[in-house]
Amino acid sequence: MVNEDPSHEGLDGAPSQTSALQENPNLAAQPSVSGHPSISAHPSFSAHASTSAHPSVSIHPSVSVYPSSSAHPSTLAQPSGLVQPSSSGQPSSSGPEDLSVIKVSKRRWAVVLLFSCYSMCNAFQWIQYGSINNIFMNFYGVSAFAIDWLSMCYMLTYPLLLPVAWLLEKFGLRTIALTGSALNCLGAWVKLGSLKPHLFPVTVLGQVICSVAQVFILGMPSRIASVWFGANEVSTACSIAVFGNQLGIAIGFLVPPVLVPNIKDKAELAYHISIMFYIIAGVATLLFILVVIVFKEKPKHAPSRAQSLSYTLASPDASYLNSIIRLFKNLNFVLLIISYGLNAGAFYSLSTLLNRMVILHYPGEEVNAGRIGLTIIIAGMFGAVISGIWLDRTKTYKETTLVVYVMTLVGMVVYTFTLNLGYLWVVFITAGAMGFFMTGYLPLGFEFAVELTYPESEGMSSGLLNVSAQIFGIIFTISQGQIIDTYGTMPGNIFLCVFLTLGVALTAFIRADLRRQKANKETPENKLQEEEESKTSKAPTPVSEEHL
Repeated sequence: MVNEDPSHEGLDGAPSQTSALQENPNLAAQPSVSGHPSISAHPSFSAHASTSAHPSVSIHPSVSVYPSSSAHPSTLAQPSGLVQPSSSGQPSSSGPEDLSVIKVSKRRWAVVLLFSCYSMCNAFQWIQYGSINNIFMNFYGVSAFAIDWLSMCYMLTYPLLLPVAWLLEKFGLRTIALTGSALNCLGAWVKLGSLKPHLFPVTVLGQVICSVAQVFILGMPSRIASVWFGANEVSTACSIAVFGNQLGIAIGFLVPPVLVPNIKDKAELAYHISIMFYIIAGVATLLFILVVIVFKEKPKHAPSRAQSLSYTLASPDASYLNSIIRLFKNLNFVLLIISYGLNAGAFYSLSTLLNRMVILHYPGEEVNAGRIGLTIIIAGMFGAVISGIWLDRTKTYKETTLVVYVMTLVGMVVYTFTLNLGYLWVVFITAGAMGFFMTGYLPLGFEFAVELTYPESEGMSSGLLNVSAQIFGIIFTISQGQIIDTYGTMPGNIFLCVFLTLGVALTAFIRADLRRQKANKETPENKLQEEEESKTSKAPTPVSEEHL
């Protein structure tokens, strides 16, 4: 342990490493290029360069630096190699300035809230057409399928995740945040050039730009949570980040039916559409400016033991492709990818087709259709936040995910058989209950994925989950839309119920291998310390033979 007595502090006020060297002979002080002593790992410990979309995470898949009661080969460290310092002898620039301090930053809340806001703006632009699709069909003179594609283009562009994940590794969080918010702003302004009935291609262009922006957004919640938040806050922070996206969808259901009434005069209709487009363009511009000012790459200190260890083991030569291969060799993660995609894909399909389904049973109720969508999302936001807080307190990732998934299926079944009863208030209640669990599941999937894949990149695991969601979203939206047009809403919703049942079964087979929790529990004295308390703790010690 580091002796934190003032008499043992260095000239810079930081705790001296001398006592740590005395207590642990496995640590050797080696001169670095900069002249400062650096700590090398015991020869029995090996941290191999590997591929990770996270710039600070790099461990060979067969290496686990966290003791486990299991005798699985993956828990055995290789008997050779050292943790290599950077050329300067100091921690890599991809990590915080001082790895010997584990402390959270006050700025973390500003970062996650700002991200949540521009994610909200982008999500609004996704659903603003679908929530009043009959009005835009009338204005542009196009089919319902064409308007549906304004939503599905968000799903179609998501394979761009792969180069974006590489950019995240190459340039970091701030660059990705700036790019995402800038594209979101640009797309909003392009749409202002489509206020004539013959300019539908222009509005498609603006929507495609916004869809590219969301590729820079959807994979970031768990990454921001890990880089900026302590071990007891990551799930809550991830929920807040996802909360913004859901709030944007909620506003997208509520505001367009209010701002854009269903009128026949196209000149007046263009005026109402322009008001909506100008508002969203102004908000997107303000958020971009705030991102430039507020959003930082990383905090000064690592917020948790797991994150500090990730920085310590970082490799600048990590192979991006190998990281993807390792993730797909993780059976638990593959099961989660499929089950998450089924749930999120069903949500995307319901959101896109909700206006059409409600109007089929309740003609002229465009405003209430939007309010039903709002109810689904608001209920889901409460579900997401409650789930995040519950996970931070209990760490029951597998159990919570499975229960929420089962309740999503139950809610979907009830909604399916009550939609056509003729009572809107019943639809509000059943849709809200379904939304509480269906959208509340989304942050659970992100955090469960990080636990199953640590120390691989949070951005990579989240991105692959979203790729699955987009693929299933396109398939479900097209298929359910065709079923509704041919057979009605009930068969279309039963179609989703079948796949949600499959998702429940797959989730039940996932083994709860919580790797990040093992890292954070490596030392019992490692606990979250608030910056305002100005308390520090020792950096993680390289693992010795006794641990392994």
